[in-house]
Parts: sequence; C-alpha cells; structure tokens
Amino acid sequence: MLGAIVGIEEDTILVKLNIELNKFQNLVNLHVVMEDADEIFVGEIIDIKNGIAYVNLIGQIIDNKFVFGVMRKPSFAATVKIISKEKIPMIISVDNYEEKKNLFIGDSPIYPGVKIGFDINSFFANHFAIFGSTGSGKSWGVAKLIQSIFEKQNTVAYRASIFIFDAYGEYHKAFESINKKVPEISFKAYTTNTKFSDTEILKIPLWLLSVDDIALLLNATSANQIPIIEKALKLVGLFCREDDEVIKQKNDIIARAILEILSSGNNSSQIRDQIFSILSTYHTKDLNLDTVIYQPGYSRPLKQCLLIDASGKIREMELLTNFMQTFKDDNVELLMPDGSFKYGLEDLKIALDFALISEGSLTSEKIYDDNNILRVRLHSLLNGDYAKYFECDEYVSKDDYIKDLLTAPNGRKAQIINFNINYVDDRFAKTITKIYSRLLFEYAKNLDRRASLPFHIILEEAHRYVQNDNDVNLLGYNIFDRITKEGRKYGVLLGLISQRPSDLSETSISQCNNFLIYKMLHPRDIQYIRDMVPNITNEIVKRLRVLLPGNCMAFGTAFKVPVLIRMDKPSPAPSSDSCDISENWFIDRK
Repeated sequence: MLGAIVGIEEDTILVKLNIELNKFQNLVNLHVVMEDADEIFVGEIIDIKNGIAYVNLIGQIIDNKFVFGVMRKPSFAATVKIISKEKIPMIISVDNYEEKKNLFIGDSPIYPGVKIGFDINSFFANHFAIFGSTGSGKSWGVAKLIQSIFEKQNTVAYRASIFIFDAYGEYHKAFESINKKVPEISFKAYTTNTKFSDTEILKIPLWLLSVDDIALLLNATSANQIPIIEKALKLVGLFCREDDEVIKQKNDIIARAILEILSSGNNSSQIRDQIFSILSTYHTKDLNLDTVIYQPGYSRPLKQCLLIDASGKIREMELLTNFMQTFKDDNVELLMPDGSFKYGLEDLKIALDFALISEGSLTSEKIYDDNNILRVRLHSLLNGDYAKYFECDEYVSKDDYIKDLLTAPNGRKAQIINFNINYVDDRFAKTITKIYSRLLFEYAKNLDRRASLPFHIILEEAHRYVQNDNDVNLLGYNIFDRITKEGRKYGVLLGLISQRPSDLSETSISQCNNFLIYKMLHPRDIQYIRDMVPNITNEIVKRLRVLLPGNCMAFGTAFKVPVLIRMDKPSPAPSSDSCDISENWFIDRK
C-alpha cells in the first residue's frame, strides 16, 4: 500500500504516505488506483508535501476498462496503490493495439518503455491543433505524426489526402523520399519559388475562383465592392469569347454604358473623350468607332458623329442616342461564369475596367473612389511577380484540377501534397491557403458519398492565416471557421500548427478536439490556451513552461487523460534546425 486517505478536497485526494520516499523514484505524476469495495478509482499524484501526496481524481476502471471522469469520491477506507505496469497503457495509451485503428507517436517520460498512442478516428476525424514556442519541436512532431500514418507493417493508408501549407519549406525533406520506404505512398510538391526550383510551380486556374476568392485576391475591404466584382465576373465571359450570342450581349452592355454617358449632363468634351475611351478598348464587329451610321442620303463612321461644333456641342447627340438604342436587348441576362471556359488575369482586368464604367464610375466620383482601388490592385497583380501563379496554359475543370492535385508524378495517388509558400508575402500566402481550402471544401461537399475521401489541411504558422480578420464582415463567413464548424461531416479536417495561438481565430480553436502542446513561454499565449482550450487544468499549464524540446502535453478526445509524450524523432527530419552561429562565425587561424 502507498498510504491511507486522510482528506478529500473537491477532486483532490490527500493520501498520508506510509513509505520511505528516499527509497522510491519520484512519485509525482505517477498514477495510483484506489480500490474501494466494488469500485476502482484512478488518480495522478500532482504534489507531495510533508508526507502527504496530493492525488487528482481522473477516472475509474470499470469492467477492466478505464473511463475518464468520476461521479463520486472514494471512501477513506479505500486501498491506495501505485498502478501496476500492465494497467498503465489502459490509462495513458492504447491497451489493445490494432494496426488499422491505432497509432503510436512516442513514449512516456514517466513510465519507461510505455509507448503512447491513440485511436486514429478519435484524432484524425476531428480538427486538431499543435502549439509550441519556436525551437520546442513542433515541426519534428508534425513530421513524425504524419510519417507514423504511413509506417505500418501490414496496412497502407493509400486513400489518405494530406495537404500541407508549408510556411518555410521545411517539410519537403521529411516526405520527399517516403516512396522509398513505402512504395505505395507518394509525395507531391508545389512551390512558390519561380526562379530556382525543380519542383512544380503552384498554378491556380483563375476561372475556378469564386466572387469571394477574387475579393480576397484583390484585398477588398468593403461589402460595397462585392457587386463590382460580381459584375466583372459576369462580364469576363463576354470579353474572352466571340460567339454570336456573346457579341449580342456585349453590344447591349456597351450601348447601355454609352447611353448613360450621353445622358450624364457632362460637357461635350468629357462625353466625347469617355465614349472614345470605351470604344477604343471595348468594341465588337458591329459596334466600334468605325461603325457606319446610315441616314437618308448619306452615311458616316460613328467617330465623326462625336465631333464638337463651333458652339461646343455634339451636333449628332440625338442620332447617337437613337443608334445606341438599337443595340439594347432587354432579354440579355448576364450569368456568373460556371468554370466551363478559360480566362486569365488580362481578361479579368478588361472585365473589371468595363464593370466600373458600366456602373457609372465615369460619371460618379463616389463609385470611382470606392472601387478604383480594386482596379489598381488587379493591375498591380497582373504586372507583378505573382501573376505567374495564374498563368495556366490549358483549360481544366474544377473536378479535374482537384484530381490532378491528388495525382503524383508517377500517375498514382498522392497521399501527401506539400505547398511551399515561403516565397510569397503573408497576405498572398493567406489568400492562397483560403482559396485552396475553399476549393477542397466545396469539392468534398459535392461528393456523391459524403466524407468518402477525407482531406486533411495542415497549416504551418496558422496564426498568419487563421485569424479574426475582416472576412465575416466582407463575405459573411471565414472559410477556416466554416471548415472547423462544418468540415467534419464532409471529411475536411484542419490541423493548426502555431507558435502564437493567441493570434488565431477563436472560433477555429474552439472547434479543435485534440491538442499537442509543446513548451510555451509567452504569458499571453499561455493564458489564451488556458481560456480557450477545453479541459485544460492548472497542472497542465504549469508543465507547459518546463517541457523539454520534443516533449508535449497531449489531450482531447483521442486521449483518455492528459498525457506527457516524448515524441519519436522523425526520419528524415524536416529542415527546421536553428542557425548554427558558432559554425558560421568562427574559422581556424592559420
């Protein structure tokens, strides 16, 4: 016996020890069983003072299985013992290991030789978060967690689909050779490095993007800008195609824009210049500056009808107005692009420019001021380095694009897809992660068999992307919050990896069910974890400050109790080592 129960304070049992402590290993953090008549209670020793052990009640053993939580307390007559070695896995690990159902990721620093694992469904069928200060071992832990999925002896996770958004390009090294270890498993990599790489450059077909994606891409700041983006997308199909029905629609839109200018009340010079500007850029074979306008007895090109006479008037205003009226078609209905035709940034630029004109930006300073920033940003994107990521030579449908993401260079299914987003700024990297996350979410929602192809989206440095940002005000939702709230039913799961959890979206963290937390030092982050993470205790919070690198506290639905894990080392390891200052500084004297 370890001792006798002498007090009960809420969920803490006070046990007066009857052993010589100097003859035993450190008892703190060991588990004890309290056998009381027909019940067996389990607790963890959290402190020892003046010969009294303070034991936190954590659960019971019922029908030879550990059950977390207690409905009542043991009596003072209960027998208190250190838990037997064979019962330890029942509480902190997997007691009946099955290769398809369980996963081992490390061992226990408290109980030498005890492997720590969890139920795969309980962990990977839920959103999870991995937190830790820089240098605490997060990247190694993530790499080992994923490697462990594919290192089983008799089963292969062939239908796994893990998308890693790699903020520093760390994980390529950890997974690039996985096919040599497990021939059935394939790794696929994309990079944002357009200058020095033998890896496939990330390419996003612009025609697969929604209004919301374009709004994020152009860094829209107001919901008032969304209608202009919608109008541009409705117009983009007109300006990149030339079939008869499209020309008819284009004539209608151009004519209506010119009619609005003719009736604007501006001076003749402004009217002439604005119509010239429109028809110089937007025209058809039927409606352009050289279109011939016929009158009884003579004809003239349209541009001559814009001449200003000696009195400063456009003499042919009525003629122009009547001519434009002939192109109006009240049956024309502009539709959003459905992803069935290809267009690029140049097409979108033309469409956005004309959307601004057709919505009155030439005649209204307010419309111009509110929306011209979108035009400026699109022009900057078109003429900048990031335009390369939207240069797609061939048309591809949304389904085929997702299928291509999941196809390795060898033609087999890719299980690990790594996006190296180290070579773009944080704003663009955030946009990329949101675009891909929405595409994957929408694809999964539309599968015939719901959740039949699970997607795991792993976000390294998640605090850069999963934030309490303006998306809710702009779009009505945040894609990461939506995935954390709705994704489980469709098999779309998030893994949030971060050293600054206090910068993460509160909604997203609140939906995470499992946590691996490495050493944390910043008081704000520790307090945030205490406030946001369910079932965290003061004891766990205390441990977070003193964890060794590579050790983490694990808790959540996949773990029966909060457990300390010494993670196995990944092989190979990610490229996450700190800079070797002494090696780089010093040279030997000659």
